[in-house]
Amino acid sequence: MSKTKFKIGQIVPSSNVTMETEIPALFRAREEIYPERFTFHSSRMRMKHVNKEELAKMDAQSDACAIELSDAQVDVMGYACLVAIMSMGKGYHCISQSRLHQQTVDNDFPTPIVTSAGALVEGLQALGVKNIAVVAPYMKPLTQLVVDYIEDQGFTVKDWVALEVADNLEVAALDPNNLKEIYKQLNLDGVEALVLSACVQMPSLPAVDAIEQEINIPVTTAAICTTYSMLKKLGLKAHAPIGGALLSGKY
Repeated sequence: MSKTKFKIGQIVPSSNVTMETEIPALFRAREEIYPERFTFHSSRMRMKHVNKEELAKMDAQSDACAIELSDAQVDVMGYACLVAIMSMGKGYHCISQSRLHQQTVDNDFPTPIVTSAGALVEGLQALGVKNIAVVAPYMKPLTQLVVDYIEDQGFTVKDWVALEVADNLEVAALDPNNLKEIYKQLNLDGVEALVLSACVQMPSLPAVDAIEQEINIPVTTAAICTTYSMLKKLGLKAHAPIGGALLSGKY
């Protein structure tokens, strides 16, 4: 009999509240059309302000979080801070995923690891796009780091918007429906996909499908890509009734 119950582990910045709402919302939507059921289990790393120093300190705590979640024998883990990974140097998602996986091996319960940074890259690769536009809540220097990181992975960021919100709880309080106007600041000429939120803390899910219908190109987010990668790691169809093109079941 195939497995139908899965435990989703999340390594979450202490001030992040969106990862634990949007990612479960996507999995719950999937439950409406498939038999699999999911529970969610988090471990936290301290972080209040989104700056390079605090992000590096936070990342150092991720190993302990992986061990804690491994104690719960979760089926997959998601590291829920894209900018923390991307600010640590180009290609760091590979190092982080490998290191955290080794923590679970050493704890006698080898567990697949997804980082939201690596998942964004994987999601864009799955969509088969090269030219993208990006919306991010970060200050401009951090957003530039994110853009450079994405470009190092083989994409071209044709245009981007930084909302310049440094306090992480203020990021979570942003109204996702405002994105329906914010994205219009971008020049979408030649753009093949829009990353509506390059941050799992910036709420975006309520706007994704509406904007995708409006602009007629795939619209995705760090949270949607993380969900996609988690489902792939679990060997499940990456399909849900919401979440834009990436979760349409085609990829």
